[in-house]
Amino acid sequence: MRLLIIGRLNGELITASKIAMNRGAAVTNAESLAQGLAVLRAKGADLIMIDVALAIRDLVTALAAERIRTPVIACGVATDARAAVAAIEAGAREYIPLPPDPELIAAVLQAVSEDGRAFVWRDASMERVVKLAEQVARSEASVLITGESGTGKEVLARHVHGKSNRANRPFVSVNCAAIPEALLESELFGHEKGAFTGAVARRIGRFEEAHGGTLLLDEISEMDVRLQSKLLRALQERVIDRVGGTAPVKVDIRVLATSNRNLVEEVRKGTFREDLYYRLNVVHLRLPPLRERPGDILELAAHFARKYAEVNGMPVRPLSAEAQGLVRANPWRGNVRELENTLHRAVLLASGPEIGPEAILTPEGDSIAPVSAGPAERAARVAEAATRGLVGQTVAQVECDLILDTLDHCLGNRTHAAKILGISIRTLRNKLNEYVDAGLSVAEPGSVRAMAAYG
Repeated sequence: MRLLIIGRLNGELITASKIAMNRGAAVTNAESLAQGLAVLRAKGADLIMIDVALAIRDLVTALAAERIRTPVIACGVATDARAAVAAIEAGAREYIPLPPDPELIAAVLQAVSEDGRAFVWRDASMERVVKLAEQVARSEASVLITGESGTGKEVLARHVHGKSNRANRPFVSVNCAAIPEALLESELFGHEKGAFTGAVARRIGRFEEAHGGTLLLDEISEMDVRLQSKLLRALQERVIDRVGGTAPVKVDIRVLATSNRNLVEEVRKGTFREDLYYRLNVVHLRLPPLRERPGDILELAAHFARKYAEVNGMPVRPLSAEAQGLVRANPWRGNVRELENTLHRAVLLASGPEIGPEAILTPEGDSIAPVSAGPAERAARVAEAATRGLVGQTVAQVECDLILDTLDHCLGNRTHAAKILGISIRTLRNKLNEYVDAGLSVAEPGSVRAMAAYG
């Protein structure tokens, strides 16, 4: 955790700095906004704490102009309620009263380090993904994470980082789809003063900011093919060139990338470099959509209900049986992101001791009650979900999933499973031995594969 404190370190701010350092933060001090921006350009930071007496709106505006997304926390004397309100209105994320409370400082640092993204899962289809992710986390291999929008690709990337040997180093994320093409090169590699109009000072890029840690290239399929060649060089040689610079800069990073597109198809169309695809796709993690992991739905719903009750200072309430039925039956085309937004609304709208079905609404205020479907429509939905689940998988992966799921269905009974699959018991045993050797979980007689949950 890299903490930047902007303001004169008098009394209470010195105490806050010492508390943060005792909690493992690396603290840098800047007395003015100009010095603070210089530190951010040169070294980056995970969190900014600023004296409420300084021009917070000017800082937030400057951060936005330079596309620096570090969260800002304001600090001031506890009795100055008017200044606290003004700081939040100016763009500060939180306000911490001084003199500082050690537990409050620790909670803020913890919240920023976790970034509010708890990794929660329970479904068996996620077990194989998570197990592979944790198996490769301590390596230096690049990882490509694919899946539909809203499935939690960045959350899984953070989980990989958290289980890696770089867990205590920076995790830096770049959304390649959200940054204009003309600015993305500067965002990634940094720039020198005067490199282009508006480059008022040298600024390090995300590669340098992630030095020693992990860089996530989110939605990399949106990157222009011309910039992909420079990215490939950076990944191969671990050397970058700042825009307008003359000297190469060495970087030590582990790269993760995500995409909601089929990159093999993008390579075929010529919009994505084949050599870059193979450089990134050392390990491929495919996140299934929420409709293919029904065991996760209520687990995630309960997690979001707790989270947003705490965030909004409201009592934690469980979902009623009727509300659970609605949540389970919804197709969640927006995946986990849609479920999270729905539960956030539900926490705010619910009344009584439980979250009832009347609070489970769409953004427009309509009920999410599923429309009853006939047998043909239900069969079509099942077929569509099954087909989507096969896209992007090899024949061996499909075969493995089919065998292990069938064995679960038979509660580990090898003979019964072999009959259903139409193969000999000897063939089944050979396949299972291969899966065990590869580190996969296989159901024992009388049971199914073990599941777990992280929250």
